[in-house]
Amino acid sequence: MGYPSLQACIADLEKNGHLLRVKDEVDPYLQMAAIHLRVFEHGGPAILFENVKGSKFPALSNLFGTLDRSKFIFRDTLEQIKTLIELKNDPLKAIKSPFKYAHVGMTAVSALPKKVSGSSPISFGKAKISDLPQIVNWPKDGGPFVTMPQVYTEDIDKPGIMNANLGMYRIQMGGNIYEQNREIGLHYQLHRGIGIHQTKANAKGQPLKVSIFVGGPPSHPVAAVMPLPEGLSEMTFAGALGKRRFRYFYDDEGFCISADADFVITGTVMPHENKPEGPFGDHLGYYSLKHPFPLMKVHNVYHKKDATWSFTVVGRPPQEDTSFGALIHEITGPGISEEIPGLHAVNAVDAAGVHPLLFAIGSERYTPYLNERKPQEILTIANHILGTNQLSLAKYLFIAAKGDDPNLSVKDIGGFLKHILERVDLTSDLHFHTNTTIDTLDYSGSGLNSGSKLVVAAAGAIRRELWSELPADFDLPRPFEKCKMVMPGILAVEVPKNIKQSDTPLIFEILEEHLSDKQLDGLPLMVLCDDADFTAQNPNNFVWVTFIRSNPSHDVYGINSFTEHKHWGCKGPLIIDARIKPHHAPVLEKDPEVEKLVDKMGEKGGALYGII
Repeated sequence: MGYPSLQACIADLEKNGHLLRVKDEVDPYLQMAAIHLRVFEHGGPAILFENVKGSKFPALSNLFGTLDRSKFIFRDTLEQIKTLIELKNDPLKAIKSPFKYAHVGMTAVSALPKKVSGSSPISFGKAKISDLPQIVNWPKDGGPFVTMPQVYTEDIDKPGIMNANLGMYRIQMGGNIYEQNREIGLHYQLHRGIGIHQTKANAKGQPLKVSIFVGGPPSHPVAAVMPLPEGLSEMTFAGALGKRRFRYFYDDEGFCISADADFVITGTVMPHENKPEGPFGDHLGYYSLKHPFPLMKVHNVYHKKDATWSFTVVGRPPQEDTSFGALIHEITGPGISEEIPGLHAVNAVDAAGVHPLLFAIGSERYTPYLNERKPQEILTIANHILGTNQLSLAKYLFIAAKGDDPNLSVKDIGGFLKHILERVDLTSDLHFHTNTTIDTLDYSGSGLNSGSKLVVAAAGAIRRELWSELPADFDLPRPFEKCKMVMPGILAVEVPKNIKQSDTPLIFEILEEHLSDKQLDGLPLMVLCDDADFTAQNPNNFVWVTFIRSNPSHDVYGINSFTEHKHWGCKGPLIIDARIKPHHAPVLEKDPEVEKLVDKMGEKGGALYGII
């Protein structure tokens, strides 16, 4: 059917039991975010906040909070979209089975954007930035943010909607040193399409025109987060997924306006003009700190007559953006695997914050005439992965060879790590990339956007039996006696809080002296941490602590290590220092008083009773 508006989607969700209306007045400072987080944790419905303190506009969150709800929203188009992607990967299928694929024709027609008259509903009224819901999600956030925006820019050399970029980049609406209602902050990370557009505009010394859409049919925000190839318009994908052509026009100042959006903020970014943006509680479970980012000078804020503000809350995974990722995987299926020859599966591990940790399975076919299997082709595949779109931001990549275990799954954290650790040769299978780029939001590195990568490759037969528990004669020297097995072959070692990062060489020296002559083949990985109980509690805690809080080039050590012809390896256990370091960003923590308010809303007679 295709929703013509966000309001049509809301009505459909309510009719089918997928919507919660909160009629109480709610505070956009922390309270709305706290309600969202609690409802999401309980697998609850989308939330319509009808009475937002300080704003006349209602607000919607948790729209994509579960994969089932996303599938419900796109129930009429999901299969056709998956078919279109299948045909893109193998166009000959349409020739071989014309009747099977005949139904995708109308979906393809919907992909063509449609220019409409300027008398669109979005032209109903104008507002100021301060009129919008001023939502602050976390206590240390630098101000209110737009968290579900669709940021539209065009290529200055090839203007027009078919060469435009639509991305979801957070927008800071106030705080810091922004001039209220006149300036807002535009934050975008590495490997984003808008960066190409701004680079071209800067080179010509021209302002970059930016349009920020909020709301509209639900296919529009999904299109903004889809990892589409460069040059492929997100607006075509939005039309196909929503079964409704993307409608647009240009206002009197030449800004592109989404005719179906609930709000459109227009403005310009001048070359090399920045202001401090942040902090912001981000999807790694930490704050991204204050840094200079592009300054957008606001021209207009348009809105529909019945406009609804759309937002989300990010934090330590899983969150609503986790469900976004699940929907993207549902749509793209094996697309990324077919893009990289020999790659069979890849998973950006959500529990580790997505970019810090990738698991992959690839073919190993280079020397079938030899009995010995060792990483060869999977190293080529690993390099391809680290050179592909946002996968290039990965910090740790664990890659296994297809065929060594037919049941191996990149979705199984414990099973995949066990498979790698049973087979890895720590003297030859560790491959570092130093002084390179990592995720903008990752503060474990040597500076903003800067850090290192480690590829751990394993192929062939099992070479060791992993310890499931510590042998009776195993011990560690003082003050590292507290340790706990995380999973087979992995030990969390608690480091006392009074030991500083500068003491790391001494810590390692003590461990090296104590362990260098011991037989530890069943323990290939040790992790230094602040809290061994928390780290070992479950696989999600383990990957969140280990791979977010460490920078491979600086924080990976090994017992009996060596460097030979610039290759580093170790003969004893690998050691990752995953303690919180002084330069790391603060961990996100909820406000206790706000949590009490939410608790009260969950009591009998409260707006959240029966939900949380």
